[in-house]
Amino acid sequence: MSDAVKETPAASRPGATRIERDSLGPLEVPADAYYGVQTARAVANFPISGERLHPEMVRAVTTIKLAAARANAELGVLDTKKAEAIALAAREVLEGRLADQFVVDAYQAGAGTSFHMNVNEVLANRACEILGGARGDQKLVNPNDHVNMAQSTNDVIPTAMRIAAYSLSGPLVEELDLLAQSLDRKAKEFARVLKSGRTHLQDAVPVTLGQEFSGYRDCVAGWAASLRKSRDGLLALGLGGNAAGTGINAHPKYRETVVATIAEITGSAYRSSPNLFEAMQSMAPFVRVSNDLRGFALDLTRIANDFRLLASGPTTGFDEVVLPAVQPGSSIMPGKVNPVIAEMTNMVCYQVLGYDTTVAYAAQAGQLELNVMMPVLAHNLLRSIALFTPTLRVLRTTCVDGITANEDVCRRYFDRSISLATALNPFIGYARAAEVAKESAKTGKTVIEIVREQKLLTEEQIAQVFSPENMTHSEGGQP
Repeated sequence: MSDAVKETPAASRPGATRIERDSLGPLEVPADAYYGVQTARAVANFPISGERLHPEMVRAVTTIKLAAARANAELGVLDTKKAEAIALAAREVLEGRLADQFVVDAYQAGAGTSFHMNVNEVLANRACEILGGARGDQKLVNPNDHVNMAQSTNDVIPTAMRIAAYSLSGPLVEELDLLAQSLDRKAKEFARVLKSGRTHLQDAVPVTLGQEFSGYRDCVAGWAASLRKSRDGLLALGLGGNAAGTGINAHPKYRETVVATIAEITGSAYRSSPNLFEAMQSMAPFVRVSNDLRGFALDLTRIANDFRLLASGPTTGFDEVVLPAVQPGSSIMPGKVNPVIAEMTNMVCYQVLGYDTTVAYAAQAGQLELNVMMPVLAHNLLRSIALFTPTLRVLRTTCVDGITANEDVCRRYFDRSISLATALNPFIGYARAAEVAKESAKTGKTVIEIVREQKLLTEEQIAQVFSPENMTHSEGGQP
């Protein structure tokens, strides 16, 4: 069939309506709307937030509809012309057309039936136009009988959630990798920058700035690996289970055919879930992804806080690193520059923690064959993924890549740290070393100066014990 676009003229009179019918009876629908009666009811029923499910959910459900139309036509249960019209309508939506027609609030009917029917109706009405008919002609293309053939909200929505989350999380994993690479470059750049370590926010044994950054690097890389693993769990689809997992009203070969078609359309290795009941009942794949986002948020906010501490001052704080200046920091204090990228990162991490809490509560709310809280779970999980991706990009490109070390300040802290006395333990014992540390704190003299004054070590021993290499050496701890 030709891909030529055929459209019926839009209603010329503002406010014009058409009448559509569903199982509850007739209802007026805006004449120029591609959605239909069930969507109109949902718009009236749920004027809640003005927020919509993420556009990737529209794309995911539309992909399912495209695959289902092809599969049902291939299996001989859907008229070829209808299937081609539905497929063309789906391709148009996937190209970005009719985006303003997906109008159901994110907080809606349980399981996502309202959102699902919104997509069914838009595709059905556009398919009617493609076939030369008018919007609302359900005898020509019916949203339930044709677009939704062999499907149910109960298997379509959890499948769409998997597809949407898998699609969105790909760029996020890439950003995690890039952030880890950026931190690795800094670890190598700062490998010989000596400084005082800190535990309990008190002076501790010396480290290098590179060693600190190597810890950040491997932390981010670890979460990237974990997210890759949980993301792979999204590839098992429960489509074909229909209303309760039994596949009622579907061709015996529909399940394998439609999933293979989705894999072909998307280029991703989707496969049929080994248990369609579990795929419908359990939200575990989404919980695993959200748990990784939560865990990473906890570590990332810690790292952002470290950046703020290390850059604090510059005259009354640590001042060990300099973060790139991206904007003035005060409306009243001239010259003040704040760590705004790190602060923004903190805020995003807190928001992700909130999203994960909602995902957790929604995931445990299922009963028997279905979890009806899927819309709010999808809303929060996809927002979390979509929020994190640009955040990591901005953090990397406008902050981490431009961090420089204040080497003189770091070395001064290294030289004056009373924790240098720790290196004396094997030679004079903990108690005597503690006395040296106390005197250093009291007099302001360095530990090395006191060791020399009291002749506790020879000059050769001093050179060996307090060498940067000896003080900061660690198997596997070097960047």
